[in-house]
Amino acid sequence: MLDSLRNAASTWIAKLLLGLLVVSFAIWGISGQLLNDPSRKVLSAGEASVSMLDFRLAYDRQINALSQQFGTRITREQAVAFGLDEQVLQQLAAGVLLDEEARHLGLGLSSDKLAQLTAEDPAFRGPDGRFDRQQFDFVLRQIGMRPQDYLQNREQVAIRQQIVEAATDGISVPDELLKNIALYRGEDRTIEYVTVPRSLVEPVEAPEASVLQSWFDQRKADYAAPEYRKFSYVKLEPDDIADPAAVTDEDVAKAYEASKNRYTAPEKRTVEQIVFPSREAADAALKDLLDGKSFIDVASSAGKSEADIALGTLGKEEIPDSKVADAAFSLQEGQFSQVIDGAFGPIIVHVSAIEPEVVQPLAEVSDEIRKDLALDEASRVLLDVHDSYEDARAGGSSMAEAAERLKLTVRTIDAVDRNAQRPDGNVVADLPQSAELLRAVFDSDTDVENAPLALGGSGFVFYEVEGITPERERTLDEVRERVVADWTKAETAERLAKQASDYSQQLKDGKSLDEIASEIGQEKQIKRGLKRNANDADLGQAGVATVFSVPREGTGIFANPADDGQILFKVTEVFEPASAGPESVPENERNSLQSALSDDLLDQMVERLRGKYPVTVNRTAMQEALSF
Repeated sequence: MLDSLRNAASTWIAKLLLGLLVVSFAIWGISGQLLNDPSRKVLSAGEASVSMLDFRLAYDRQINALSQQFGTRITREQAVAFGLDEQVLQQLAAGVLLDEEARHLGLGLSSDKLAQLTAEDPAFRGPDGRFDRQQFDFVLRQIGMRPQDYLQNREQVAIRQQIVEAATDGISVPDELLKNIALYRGEDRTIEYVTVPRSLVEPVEAPEASVLQSWFDQRKADYAAPEYRKFSYVKLEPDDIADPAAVTDEDVAKAYEASKNRYTAPEKRTVEQIVFPSREAADAALKDLLDGKSFIDVASSAGKSEADIALGTLGKEEIPDSKVADAAFSLQEGQFSQVIDGAFGPIIVHVSAIEPEVVQPLAEVSDEIRKDLALDEASRVLLDVHDSYEDARAGGSSMAEAAERLKLTVRTIDAVDRNAQRPDGNVVADLPQSAELLRAVFDSDTDVENAPLALGGSGFVFYEVEGITPERERTLDEVRERVVADWTKAETAERLAKQASDYSQQLKDGKSLDEIASEIGQEKQIKRGLKRNANDADLGQAGVATVFSVPREGTGIFANPADDGQILFKVTEVFEPASAGPESVPENERNSLQSALSDDLLDQMVERLRGKYPVTVNRTAMQEALSF
């Protein structure tokens, strides 16, 4: 709650601006009245108080932060569900208590210090990085705040900071606590364990009718039929209105010539190169080549393997050294070059194979080009088609009539729930913007013409709800097969857990794990070096947590990760880490612990101040502040 107070001096203006950007200008229009009317304070402690305006600013700041966290604007109803009102009240109450304590202590701030803090605020820096009065006036004017209001609030924050720093400066995390944390985290364990398989209690006999009915009656809500909706939709994207038949052969030919490179595979050559340490070595190698020695033999004499000299089968643009590229593409197949001054030294290039340029003929790609041209045209007229559809609906045409006029397809989903499932359990596939469309369908009603949903930047989907089947309870006969399967699974798990619990008690009573393993036909396993919070492949993270929840020689049971048995275990060894001093805890964690200790101390101080200065909350004023 008080973490922001400790850093308020350095971040105050940034947070203020963030909150003010989302505040209605209507609030600012009545701010004078709200600030000066004592009866309209949201909360107060002694002579310190929070106005309706300040409460609304703090509330909007929290709304904005939460909206950024979730990536969508949080509504008032959602904020209430998150308990945001009370959170803001508690934060502001802490500030008011600090203000009242500062007043009693006689704390203040000199004009010079206030000016320094204002000048240091990054929000008011000009292009040269220093305080700029014009920037100061501009920022405050943009948010509708007077300079004197800013200075008053800035002074208030700085005075609070004096109390906070006095209470928390010098606090450090005790070495003993850090050592215990290092011991706790670094401990590893050895366990012996055996799997109690599900097969020990299977097969489970079919339940009697009365047992099944009773079990179902207790869980009717789990088997209820959800609300289903019937709806129709029309998708409008370039694909839906593209007409390849309208594209002429002449247009296709022109497009082919304009983008011929797209249908051309450039010539490629298999290139080898030998890089020499000196020009003299390169000249000697060239003489050997001219005398008839093979390129690979010359490379071998230079200490190069075939892998060393292989550059690859590449197009000219793919060869990074332009000199090598020019030489390689000037040679005939099997030829070698003169000595080249390459990027890494003298080089001789050899071309062992040539793959000629291949151009796809127009006949092979005409259909593709025709489709692309049709899509381009469809994209161009998409908004015109959208407007024509809307005009048809506004003129009284039904969805089907408007779609038919524009040669669009109406698709109807007879029944679907919020999770895109049909009554038979199959998922409705290929719905455009499935999640958003279903959400909109279930937020709408029958006989309502809805605004279309945007399909990213590519089109629209129009939809109408045609029928609603309310959710209802199902009878046992409707879901008998599923209920029997669920009952069997639950009964199996219960019997297995009881069986494993019996073996666990026998282990505690002195029976060895080897005896139990032999009795159930399983092999005892040993797991060494288990670390706390590990996600072991055989035990699972939850299983490891159970292992670390008991002392040395302790026993326990837990479900195995495959969920086909229970694991019965005994801790046989516990080892402390070799090094477990305060330095074993990472610096960032030590800093977090120190911040947590400081916050705890501040919380205690605020609680003490609550007893000293009772806080009064005016909830009527609070609700009035939130109504603007």
